[in-house]
Amino acid sequence: MKIIISFVVTGLALFTLNASAATTIQWWQFWTDPSIKPTISAMVDDFEKANPDVKVKLTDLTWANGHEKIVIAFASGTGPDIVELGSDWIAEFAANGQLADISGYIANDSTDFQGWGMATYNGKVYAKPWILGTRVLFANRDLLNRAGFDSTWVPITWNDLKRAAYKITHLGKDIFGWGSNVPEKHRMYKKYLPFFWSAGAQVFTDDYKYCVLSSEKAIYALQFYKELHDSCGYVANQRGIEDAFLDGKIGFIISGDWLLKRIKLEKRKFNLVSTLIPGTGFPGTSFLGGEFLTVNETSKHKEAAMRLIDFITSPQNQVRFCKANQSANPSSVKAQNDPYFTSNIHLQTFIKQIKSAKHPPVDPDWVYIEDAIEEAVQDALFGPGLVAEPLRQARQKIAKLKKE
Repeated sequence: MKIIISFVVTGLALFTLNASAATTIQWWQFWTDPSIKPTISAMVDDFEKANPDVKVKLTDLTWANGHEKIVIAFASGTGPDIVELGSDWIAEFAANGQLADISGYIANDSTDFQGWGMATYNGKVYAKPWILGTRVLFANRDLLNRAGFDSTWVPITWNDLKRAAYKITHLGKDIFGWGSNVPEKHRMYKKYLPFFWSAGAQVFTDDYKYCVLSSEKAIYALQFYKELHDSCGYVANQRGIEDAFLDGKIGFIISGDWLLKRIKLEKRKFNLVSTLIPGTGFPGTSFLGGEFLTVNETSKHKEAAMRLIDFITSPQNQVRFCKANQSANPSSVKAQNDPYFTSNIHLQTFIKQIKSAKHPPVDPDWVYIEDAIEEAVQDALFGPGLVAEPLRQARQKIAKLKKE
């Protein structure tokens, strides 16, 4: 009996020792919506079951003040082990030495994911792609048919888009060919840059020495964008554009996969067309962004942190996430081949568009560069002058910023 008791006591002691020896890592993330938060929590639970030596403390952030909280936490040395960052923020924190270089961790599976360019700063990888984001062109098939286009037609080029938008605009007083944004922070530049890139324009030269925002190609793209705005545009914020589009008042809008989710949740009966962003002579380039998982440079648990990141970004968990969130843009190439995506023509449009999408320069000052571009587009669309002058002024601001 004493021997049996001894074994029991020893076993309990070992269990207690193992439990107390578990590593706790902190993960800050932004997915708080009731439709997706339970999936995030369930994935963490599954990770802990598969990795009993690691416990995860999950903290929710909001887009309203999440960036500020991350800045303060890193600056004070109290940042989490893992933090979700939008693609535009990676260079900012990497340049400040606050993110761990994970280049050595991702060599084996780097070809299995898309989006590494947004995670790379000065030749080092500081984040792993999780969920990407792009924009496609949506159209109202009923309005296209009324305007004389057959049931298979989609615009491939800018001329195609302009011709169809003009015809739809002339269908009636309350019908518009194009949905055009009012000034709305973090929106307008994402609508202009696809035209900018499709025209072959660049923000900087290849060697990154000079800002070339006001090139002839950039001016040409903004002139075309303004022509759609002035001649065919239903002008509102993004929600207002999407409302009018779903009410049958607009022929074409640029939007993201959230529109598909909205159509499903609202049980809209809508003859929807999704297609690639048109280009000057063939399909063009769209905007690419995304959500990434990063490791704090000062974390004492980098190996455990990377285990969680690899688990969350695994193909099966990306499919699981996208199904729960009704989203279309996993970074995992294997996940993109799941029947959930291949069986849905609209999700396939997003998968195809990712392959011809481009991200902004990975620059610590991007937030200020973005502001300059948005101000230029705003002035071109709503101001009295020519489009070249706002672009020239924006180029000067950016050039000055990069010299400081």
